[in-house]
Amino acid sequence: MRQLLDALMQGRKIYAIKLHRQFTGSGLKEAKEEIEEIEASFRSKFPDKFKAAPQGKGCLGAAAVVCFCGLAAVYWFLKA
Repeated sequence: MRQLLDALMQGRKIYAIKLHRQFTGSGLKEAKEEIEEIEASFRSKFPDKFKAAPQGKGCLGAAAVVCFCGLAAVYWFLKA
């Protein structure tokens, strides 16, 4: 149970659901509902213990690299 609560407090809900399923043998839907209930209960009791929701890393950097590589390939092809 401690691992599960730690995972929830770190914002790792999917991992907490996985742990719950391993411990109880429950199905995905049941585990998800139970974890959401546990999370809501603990968030109301200990709001300061939870980390902020993880922010997406975004794909702007990856898109820029892909565009740059594409432009470099076009330039190389036209120059040759």
